[in-house]
Amino acid sequence: MKEPQVTHEEQAEVVRLDVHARVRAAVKAALEEVMEEEMAAHLQAGYRQRTEARRGHRNGSYTRGLLTQAGPIEQLQVPRDREGQFLTEVFERYQRMTGSLEEAILEMYLQGVSTRKVAAITEGLTKVKVGKDAVSRIAKRLGDELEAWRQTPLTLGYPYVYLDAIYLKVNWGGRVGELALLVAIGVNEAGYREVLAVEPAGAERKEAYQQMLRGLLDRGLRGVELVISDDHESIKAAVGTELPGAKWQRCVAHFERNILSHVPRQESKELAADLKAVLAVSREETAWALAQAFVERWQKRFPSAVKVFERGLDGALTFLQFPTSHHRLIRTTNVLERLNRETKRRTRVVGVFPNETSAVNLATTVMLRASEDWALRKYLDMAPLEAMKANTQD
Repeated sequence: MKEPQVTHEEQAEVVRLDVHARVRAAVKAALEEVMEEEMAAHLQAGYRQRTEARRGHRNGSYTRGLLTQAGPIEQLQVPRDREGQFLTEVFERYQRMTGSLEEAILEMYLQGVSTRKVAAITEGLTKVKVGKDAVSRIAKRLGDELEAWRQTPLTLGYPYVYLDAIYLKVNWGGRVGELALLVAIGVNEAGYREVLAVEPAGAERKEAYQQMLRGLLDRGLRGVELVISDDHESIKAAVGTELPGAKWQRCVAHFERNILSHVPRQESKELAADLKAVLAVSREETAWALAQAFVERWQKRFPSAVKVFERGLDGALTFLQFPTSHHRLIRTTNVLERLNRETKRRTRVVGVFPNETSAVNLATTVMLRASEDWALRKYLDMAPLEAMKANTQD
């Protein structure tokens, strides 16, 4: 008997549910630890702690559900005391809160701030001050969630993959320097975007991109038709080695800026218009004809700009080999740059991260939170690409 085929929409729904499951797990971790702190304050004694001030005993826990913006949390462990006098205020307060609870707590932990400041962040949930040990436990549980995400198998094909880096300031043994985080976003065969990887780059950037792509391949990355990035030799080399069947697209927005940097600003308007005309067409023949006219018109006045144009044009026009309806969204890395800007904005409060791990974990958390709604909105209709591949095979 033939097994029923899973549709792209059904696969995309699995991805969407997985994103929300991670969010729910993070909220669950925070709430449970805060309630344990409440119980310790109520009993005036920690777990299995004997004190003269103790005024009761624990009696295990019961489970209850909680409806969150990411869906219902089940099996939330609520502590109870033998005397039946403990009453948490977490649930009532949580319903009134907005924003990302787990990010706020994790952020405070990563900065190594005092218990007083941690309490200021968690006071929206409880009147009890949440101590460093509880925050540390929350951070570990969130770290485990992130590690599980990094190992999640990729079950769909990803025709389009965007690669770029974001830079954060990190304290390297008393010296502040920049850490490059390599980020990969994929558009899956159902047409939805996903954050695929967020990894620190070592000294050898080429090796770092290769390692990231190998890791994605080990998790099941397949079906890559086009990789979109800025003009980095390390990325092109890694793509050529690890994804030999994929084409490479140079980000058109970066390409335009590189060319215009060789032209005086007061004289750039007309040249920029000609440049955009070359890169805005939908047919390769037209683009190359306009490119030749561009060279003939501007070569004498701005030879350096034209040299950059000629050297990079081939990679900048790769998108023309793909469906016209996809051109606007596969010719630049704008989707990834927007995510990077949001990550920068939401991590700005940290300033300098105390170490590499803290930077990677918080940036990953922010990106996953910022991209939650991607699973709800189709980015591209992939039918034209499937049709184009089918025609090529015939």
